[in-house]
Amino acid sequence: MERVKALQRNAAAAEADAYRPELIADDEPRYLRRQKPVEIRRKKFTGRGWPFYRRVLVLSAMGIAGLTVAVYGTRFLLYSPTMLLTKPEQIELNGNHIVAREAVLQQFVHDRSGSVLQVPLDTRRSEIEQIPWVESASVLRILPNRIRVELTERTPIAFVRNGNELAVIDVHGVILDRPQGEELRFPVVSGVSDELARDQREKRMQIYQEFMKAVELVRAGSANCVSEIDLSNPKDLRAVMTGLAGPTDSQAVTVHFGSGEFAGKYKMLVDNFSQWQANTGRVQSIDLQYLRQVIVNPEPGSGTIARKSK
Repeated sequence: MERVKALQRNAAAAEADAYRPELIADDEPRYLRRQKPVEIRRKKFTGRGWPFYRRVLVLSAMGIAGLTVAVYGTRFLLYSPTMLLTKPEQIELNGNHIVAREAVLQQFVHDRSGSVLQVPLDTRRSEIEQIPWVESASVLRILPNRIRVELTERTPIAFVRNGNELAVIDVHGVILDRPQGEELRFPVVSGVSDELARDQREKRMQIYQEFMKAVELVRAGSANCVSEIDLSNPKDLRAVMTGLAGPTDSQAVTVHFGSGEFAGKYKMLVDNFSQWQANTGRVQSIDLQYLRQVIVNPEPGSGTIARKSK
């Protein structure tokens, strides 16, 4: 009996321990427990302080000031009387000897009363280079209100027949009107008329220039003894020359020089001309274009054609 009572007392104690509040609290899930509230600190102006906004204000003010300066500066440069091109004297021209100043000023007619900054320099340069005697040009702005033009004129190196008149021609094959009041001494060149393409004229004038340099190299002053040059056949340059027998010899002789080796052929000519003339009489023409022979043609009535080996 006592044993039964003891068992009942133990069961009651165990049941009481099972329902102790502290044990029940330990078994509650963590998410059911009340957590300590987290303090949220709110910053003014979305987290950016006064230095940032001061920098923004400074940059904005600088931008507005810069824009204002640009607008008023542009208006000044384009419309200020200080910048306007109003007088011909504001255009400076250098390098012209034959080209008339008026011909150059005419290219700037549309720029008058406008700012020098509005002058299209490349366009004006191209237009000036279309003037016949101009080989190249440069156009520069000189602030506040001047334009400077630098010219390189074409250099004529020979006369060329242009109808019934004599024109002049440069090394590039450009045919130009003979300048008034200029005293020029050149040979008369044929075979380079306007009917020939520009590149072909240029090639033939380069042959002409090579020949003139070669004869001058052999004997100084020989270029002045050349009166006419025929370039109709690029493979046979024909020159009418005087002074072959000496500086005082005025006899005109036509010489065929072929297409090259002008210096060697001319040296052989001046070294042997007196002897050839002594053998054949008065010489009308000499042919040097063949490799191993010289053909000397006397004037009619002076004898027969003479042929000599080199």
